[in-house]
Amino acid sequence: MPNRLAHETSPYLLQHADNPVDWWPWSADAFEEARESGKPVLLSVGYSSCHWCHVMAHESFEDQETADYLNAHFVSVKVDREERPDVDAVYMEAVQAATGQGGWPMTVFLTPDAEPFYFGTYFPPTPRHGSPSFRQVLEGVHSAWTDRRDEVAEVAEKIVRDLAGREIAFGDTRVPGEEDLAGALLGLTRDYDAGHGGFGGAPKFPPSMTVEFLLRHHARTGAEGALQMAADTCERMARGGIYDQLGGGFARYSVDREWVVPHFEKMLYDNALLCRVYAHLWRSTGSDLARRVALETADFMVRELRTNEGGFASALDADSDDGTGKHVEGAYYVWTPAQLREVLGERDAELAVDYFGVTEDGTFEEGASVLQLPQSEGVFDAERIASIRARLLAARGERPAPGRDDKVVAAWNGLAVAALAETGAYFDRPDLIEAALGAADLLVRLHLDEHARLARTSKDGRVGANAGVLEDYADVSEGFLALASVTGEGVWLEFAGFLLDHVLVQFTDEASGTLYDTAADAEKLIRRPQDPTDNATPSGWSAAAGALLSYAAQTGAEPHRAAAERALGVVKALGPRAPRFIGWGLATAEALLDGPREVAVVGPVDDPATKTLHRAALLATAPGAVVAVGAPDSDELPLLAERSLVHGEPTAYVCRNFTCDAPTTDVDRLREALGR
Repeated sequence: MPNRLAHETSPYLLQHADNPVDWWPWSADAFEEARESGKPVLLSVGYSSCHWCHVMAHESFEDQETADYLNAHFVSVKVDREERPDVDAVYMEAVQAATGQGGWPMTVFLTPDAEPFYFGTYFPPTPRHGSPSFRQVLEGVHSAWTDRRDEVAEVAEKIVRDLAGREIAFGDTRVPGEEDLAGALLGLTRDYDAGHGGFGGAPKFPPSMTVEFLLRHHARTGAEGALQMAADTCERMARGGIYDQLGGGFARYSVDREWVVPHFEKMLYDNALLCRVYAHLWRSTGSDLARRVALETADFMVRELRTNEGGFASALDADSDDGTGKHVEGAYYVWTPAQLREVLGERDAELAVDYFGVTEDGTFEEGASVLQLPQSEGVFDAERIASIRARLLAARGERPAPGRDDKVVAAWNGLAVAALAETGAYFDRPDLIEAALGAADLLVRLHLDEHARLARTSKDGRVGANAGVLEDYADVSEGFLALASVTGEGVWLEFAGFLLDHVLVQFTDEASGTLYDTAADAEKLIRRPQDPTDNATPSGWSAAAGALLSYAAQTGAEPHRAAAERALGVVKALGPRAPRFIGWGLATAEALLDGPREVAVVGPVDDPATKTLHRAALLATAPGAVVAVGAPDSDELPLLAERSLVHGEPTAYVCRNFTCDAPTTDVDRLREALGR
């Protein structure tokens, strides 16, 4: 019989709806039940494409004996971290403070007042490698709760006090300057893996936001080392197993430092960020590889993640059926030499083994290999390789596909809108711009209410109950601003303005100008989350700074620029010390130092000369440049006001820091004005 999760919209919660555990969703009712019954709360947090979440669910939450014990002694609450990033952030901070590490599944025991007192991540069904079994943990917590309740309460109160005292110094009220960004570049140089690209050791995550900073820093200063780190990292990832060499798109991370073996789940946010980065790398260098990867990643998102409603699904699972009924990580993606021969025949299989770096022993598990492109030199027959790719992709399509999390997350769709709009514009792919418009339209129709408040998620056209957090408002604004620059449609700038006004009112501390991850009127947790560091995605803080700055450049709105500058004080504090964890903040600081530049292109929309100037403006590498295009003296976008044609020809205007260049009708002069 299904439990209370059967009525939820989250695919992750629905995966647990048939567990024998009497799960509650996160709700006031769950904690009221804990108070009335005198039981502690087991909080289990995960997400639908999380491998070890599936493992723990199968081992423990589907086990009747474990479920009976949980139901007798605990109120069990299941949370999808992607629906409730605020709940996840608050308790993950507690887990990391207590244990020095964190991850998912996250397992936390709480008092009925939601105060944490015992923590962990994955617990095995039997004792293993020094870790207690889940049943031992449950029995230990139950014993402590029953026999030493006062001691447990003291521990919980101390943890909450310690969390409240962990407010970090968010740095300077001054904006970051040349020295701060040079210091950040030096720090990245120290962490750079010159042998394999990327930063640090294993596991290695795609550093999309850091690469964006490096590209912008090179564009502003001419620093060749920054461009080299960006280009080499992108090439290593694109040639590695972390990139899907058949279907396009990136896996979550590489378990090794060489980018060979990925953790196979594919997340929308990674692919949106990386699609945009490779498009920007092509814009800076003209690299054919960057162009191919940007387009293949965009096509992957549209082909495999677009939902019936026009939005983009959150993720594809790492695991899939290996053909025997057993779910195995990577089963959909890996190949043995024998499987290649079966699909391609002996002659083409021999070429595929060489081209994709497949070995007899395998680069993954049980003799299977992850496809790579290890050959950076040598000549291959392009038509033959294309045929091999197509046949392997078709054969792979016959395998059981990984599960898809169909939940539409506002923030991640905002990132996808920005990536697809720009990629479509750069490479003359109007279908990609249409896909971006479809997702933006869904966000407006379904996620945005009459008060311009955002809902965090939707699924199957049904909006979720959870309020948007700062990253939702910021990333959706980023997507709308990109659409405004690409399409010239002022409505997207207006919608971005509605959302960013909420950021100023609901998410900003009036006294200090610092930003919170939840709105002032959001549900009160044991603390109000506030994290300026960029991790898998731009932090809400960094993303808001970037969107506020772009909006101010498009409109001249002084409160928004002032808010962006206040928010960037954290980059002055963290940039030189921890540049890998403030990449989007650093990229935004580059835009601020460059102006950012404001480009208005005026002319009849169907005139080829207007289109040529508009394209040149979009392809400018000037950090954070904003673009408006439209008819002369149009009121569609503020930058077009009082702009007229010169000698009756389409004309471009470039301004920065309250100073404008002479208007030009010459595309080469426009390019020159938008260079260093």
